[in-house]
Amino acid sequence: MEKQIRLSYDKIKNVVSDDDLQQVQQKVNEAHNLLHSHKGPGSDFLGWLDLPFQNTDDIPGFNETVSQIREEAEIFLCIGIGGSYLGARAVIEALTPAFNSFHGTKPQILYAGHNIDSEYVANLIDFIKGKNCWVNVISKSGTTTEPGITFRVIKAFMEKVYGKENARKRIIATTDARKGALRQLADEEGYQTFIIPDNVGGRFSVFTPVGLLPIAVANCQVKTLLEGAKNIAEELMNSSLYENVSNLYAAIRYLLYQKGKTIEILANFNQKLIYFAEWWKQLFGESEGKEGKGIFPASVNFTTDLHSLGQYIQDGRRDLFETFLIVERIKDHIMVPEETKNLDGLNYLAGKTFHEINYQAYYGTAMAHFSGGVPNMTIYMPELNAYWLGALIFFFEKAVAISGYMLEVNPFNQPGVEAYKTNMFKLLGKPGY
Repeated sequence: MEKQIRLSYDKIKNVVSDDDLQQVQQKVNEAHNLLHSHKGPGSDFLGWLDLPFQNTDDIPGFNETVSQIREEAEIFLCIGIGGSYLGARAVIEALTPAFNSFHGTKPQILYAGHNIDSEYVANLIDFIKGKNCWVNVISKSGTTTEPGITFRVIKAFMEKVYGKENARKRIIATTDARKGALRQLADEEGYQTFIIPDNVGGRFSVFTPVGLLPIAVANCQVKTLLEGAKNIAEELMNSSLYENVSNLYAAIRYLLYQKGKTIEILANFNQKLIYFAEWWKQLFGESEGKEGKGIFPASVNFTTDLHSLGQYIQDGRRDLFETFLIVERIKDHIMVPEETKNLDGLNYLAGKTFHEINYQAYYGTAMAHFSGGVPNMTIYMPELNAYWLGALIFFFEKAVAISGYMLEVNPFNQPGVEAYKTNMFKLLGKPGY
């Protein structure tokens, strides 16, 4: 097995041929050049291209704050929505043991402000009572409804429990450098702040303090994460399809879309990647879904969802394709024991590891769905660790930028997200609506 992010696409060749790929190379070149010349739509938001090359030691107060929180806090509460929390949560869920939260691991990372569920917030407050709590409120503007009203509640709770002065020392604002409601509040209250760069949009902000602060507090090897991203960033500078795996993935998606495959299902076989898929859906959905264009991003977690959505994927409408995300090597191996009576008929699996069985379940699924008319490709990730996760994040960021330019949309704006807000503001009686 090779030590790199690689893409296998033999199960799309009945729909997309090698000739098709060669014919689209020029369009890929144009998208690649638009991106790297900073001449394409949204070029004011290309700061993410440089983020893998940073050093967190150069972020003022970063290391000291992380150390203090890890030393003192039992709870680190991250308040944000969309890009303000999905990247951090994706990385933390992927790199920490599944049942950490039940073992009193310190600090426990919790999330709020990503919904308007009253019971969720009430249960959260009940849970953090009596625990040493620090808060990271994350918003460029400070006016987004969900994190805004949640922070009001949490701020009041913190001030009641710790007193206003001590609460201020436990609240960190990650926000704009100069403007916005949260910046104004942070300056007035004296909160410590970290900066969201002007030239980085929310869904591309994993490698800014938006993601890096919670990830570092969770002890998830930030420097290694950035190293993985940096190394693949250097590898992805060539526009050739066959030397640039992000461009190849973008080209295949584009060609499948042209042939009527308008839904992409990201399918993984690892429980720790469920929130990675949530981050991926925002990245591709907000970047591509414009002007009546774009592939609809969906996700499944197998083998669990083979017992629910598997039927539809196998026999439903043929307007979808699958991208499998497969981790090749794992650290912990559980073996199936032999049973004398073999009442369940599973002794044929005795002596095999769960990972072996899981891999064959993937391969069997890929073959079955291909036979059922669902073209699919596979992204192989050597291991699920900080290095390769950093590489995978940048791989997808680069791919969605190329993909958006190939569709001739601006991959870095999201004008459509305002429509529901306008209606909601009218219904709630917001002044001016």
